[in-house]
Amino acid sequence: MTWENAFEQRRCNRPCETTEMGRRTIQDLVEDARSHLARVEPREAHAAMSQGAVLIDTRSSEDLRRAGSIPGALHIPLSVLEWRVDATSESHDPAVGDGRIILLCAHGYSSSLAARRLQEIGFDDATDVIGGFQAWAAAGLPVTSPASSG
Repeated sequence: MTWENAFEQRRCNRPCETTEMGRRTIQDLVEDARSHLARVEPREAHAAMSQGAVLIDTRSSEDLRRAGSIPGALHIPLSVLEWRVDATSESHDPAVGDGRIILLCAHGYSSSLAARRLQEIGFDDATDVIGGFQAWAAAGLPVTSPASSG
Protein backbone atom coordinates (compact mmCIF):
# COMPACT_ATOMS: atom_id res chain seq x y z
CA MET A 1 0.00 0.00 0.00
CA THR A 2 1.36 3.38 -0.96
CA TRP A 3 1.51 6.17 1.61
CA GLU A 4 -1.22 7.98 -0.35
CA ASN A 5 -3.59 5.02 -0.03
CA ALA A 6 -2.76 4.60 3.65
CA PHE A 7 -3.45 8.30 4.26
CA GLU A 8 -6.74 8.08 2.36
CA GLN A 9 -7.89 5.05 4.38
CA ARG A 10 -7.15 6.89 7.64
CA ARG A 11 -9.25 9.86 6.46
CA CYS A 12 -12.25 7.65 5.71
CA ASN A 13 -14.32 6.05 8.43
CA ARG A 14 -14.84 3.16 6.01
CA PRO A 15 -13.13 2.01 2.84
CA CYS A 16 -13.67 4.80 0.36
CA GLU A 17 -13.28 5.19 -3.35
CA THR A 18 -11.33 7.93 -4.99
CA THR A 19 -11.88 9.50 -8.38
CA GLU A 20 -9.44 9.09 -11.25
CA MET A 21 -7.70 12.21 -9.95
CA GLY A 22 -7.17 10.58 -6.54
CA ARG A 23 -9.85 12.61 -4.79
CA ARG A 24 -12.80 11.53 -2.68
CA THR A 25 -16.25 12.29 -3.99
CA ILE A 26 -18.68 14.60 -2.24
CA GLN A 27 -20.95 11.58 -1.74
CA ASP A 28 -18.12 9.90 0.19
CA LEU A 29 -17.81 12.96 2.41
CA VAL A 30 -21.55 13.10 3.07
CA GLU A 31 -21.76 9.37 3.83
CA ASP A 32 -18.77 9.58 6.14
CA ALA A 33 -20.26 12.56 7.99
CA ARG A 34 -23.62 10.85 8.34
CA SER A 35 -22.02 7.73 9.78
CA HIS A 36 -21.27 9.85 12.88
CA LEU A 37 -24.68 11.53 13.18
CA ALA A 38 -27.92 10.51 14.87
CA ARG A 39 -29.95 12.31 12.20
CA VAL A 40 -33.55 13.28 12.98
CA GLU A 41 -36.75 13.44 10.99
CA PRO A 42 -38.43 16.87 10.78
CA ARG A 43 -41.09 15.99 13.38
CA GLU A 44 -38.38 14.79 15.78
CA ALA A 45 -36.51 18.08 15.32
CA HIS A 46 -39.69 20.05 15.97
CA ALA A 47 -40.32 18.10 19.18
CA ALA A 48 -36.69 18.53 20.25
CA MET A 49 -37.04 22.31 19.93
CA SER A 50 -39.80 22.24 22.57
CA GLN A 51 -37.37 20.34 24.83
CA GLY A 52 -34.62 22.94 24.49
CA ALA A 53 -32.73 21.92 21.36
CA VAL A 54 -31.58 24.78 19.16
CA LEU A 55 -32.54 24.48 15.51
CA ILE A 56 -30.11 26.36 13.29
CA ASP A 57 -31.23 27.10 9.75
CA THR A 58 -28.11 27.42 7.60
CA ARG A 59 -29.85 28.40 4.36
CA SER A 60 -29.01 31.67 2.66
CA SER A 61 -31.00 34.83 3.35
CA GLU A 62 -32.28 34.59 -0.22
CA ASP A 63 -33.62 31.08 0.45
CA LEU A 64 -35.36 32.33 3.60
CA ARG A 65 -37.02 35.16 1.68
CA ARG A 66 -38.02 32.86 -1.17
CA ALA A 67 -39.25 29.79 0.75
CA GLY A 68 -39.99 31.03 4.26
CA SER A 69 -38.36 30.37 7.61
CA ILE A 70 -39.00 28.24 10.67
CA PRO A 71 -40.37 30.02 13.75
CA GLY A 72 -37.94 29.70 16.64
CA ALA A 73 -34.98 28.65 14.50
CA LEU A 74 -31.78 30.66 14.52
CA HIS A 75 -30.51 31.72 11.11
CA ILE A 76 -26.76 31.22 10.92
CA PRO A 77 -25.20 30.89 7.45
CA LEU A 78 -22.73 28.06 6.90
CA SER A 79 -19.94 30.55 6.24
CA VAL A 80 -19.92 31.67 9.90
CA LEU A 81 -21.44 28.68 11.68
CA GLU A 82 -18.45 27.54 13.73
CA TRP A 83 -17.70 31.10 14.89
CA ARG A 84 -21.30 31.64 16.04
CA VAL A 85 -21.57 28.40 18.04
CA ASP A 86 -18.11 28.44 19.65
CA ALA A 87 -18.41 30.21 23.00
CA THR A 88 -14.72 31.21 22.85
CA SER A 89 -15.20 33.11 19.59
CA GLU A 90 -15.60 36.89 19.56
CA SER A 91 -18.46 36.27 17.09
CA HIS A 92 -20.32 33.81 19.33
CA ASP A 93 -24.10 34.07 19.27
CA PRO A 94 -25.31 33.63 22.88
CA ALA A 95 -28.71 32.46 21.57
CA VAL A 96 -27.03 29.18 20.61
CA GLY A 97 -26.53 28.26 24.26
CA ASP A 98 -24.81 25.03 25.20
CA GLY A 99 -27.54 22.47 24.56
CA ARG A 100 -28.29 20.18 21.66
CA ILE A 101 -27.79 21.66 18.19
CA ILE A 102 -29.80 20.50 15.19
CA LEU A 103 -28.88 21.93 11.79
CA LEU A 104 -31.15 22.36 8.81
CA CYS A 105 -30.31 23.29 5.22
CA ALA A 106 -32.42 23.15 2.07
CA HIS A 107 -32.25 19.39 1.42
CA GLY A 108 -30.16 17.84 4.20
CA TYR A 109 -26.74 17.52 2.57
CA SER A 110 -24.66 20.54 3.59
CA SER A 111 -26.17 20.35 7.08
CA SER A 112 -24.79 16.81 7.46
CA LEU A 113 -21.29 18.04 6.64
CA ALA A 114 -21.68 21.02 8.98
CA ALA A 115 -23.03 18.91 11.86
CA ARG A 116 -20.00 16.65 11.59
CA ARG A 117 -17.71 19.71 11.72
CA LEU A 118 -19.47 20.83 14.90
CA GLN A 119 -18.91 17.39 16.41
CA GLU A 120 -15.22 17.72 15.58
CA ILE A 121 -14.99 20.90 17.67
CA GLY A 122 -16.77 19.36 20.64
CA PHE A 123 -20.52 19.52 20.03
CA ASP A 124 -20.82 15.75 20.33
CA ASP A 125 -24.58 15.49 19.83
CA ALA A 126 -24.83 17.95 16.93
CA THR A 127 -26.93 16.53 14.12
CA ASP A 128 -29.15 17.55 11.23
CA VAL A 129 -32.65 17.18 9.82
CA ILE A 130 -33.18 14.44 7.26
CA GLY A 131 -34.43 16.08 4.07
CA GLY A 132 -33.80 19.61 5.34
CA PHE A 133 -36.26 22.46 4.94
CA GLN A 134 -37.93 20.73 2.01
CA ALA A 135 -38.90 17.78 4.24
CA TRP A 136 -39.86 20.11 7.12
CA ALA A 137 -42.32 22.02 4.92
CA ALA A 138 -43.63 18.81 3.32
CA ALA A 139 -44.37 17.46 6.82
CA GLY A 140 -46.66 20.45 7.41
CA LEU A 141 -44.54 21.83 10.24
CA PRO A 142 -44.61 25.57 11.03
CA VAL A 143 -43.12 27.85 8.38
CA THR A 144 -43.49 31.61 8.14
CA SER A 145 -44.70 32.85 4.80
CA PRO A 146 -41.96 33.95 2.42
CA ALA A 147 -43.28 37.53 2.55
CA SER A 148 -42.69 37.75 6.32
CA SER A 149 -39.31 35.97 6.39
CA GLY A 150 -35.99 37.54 6.26
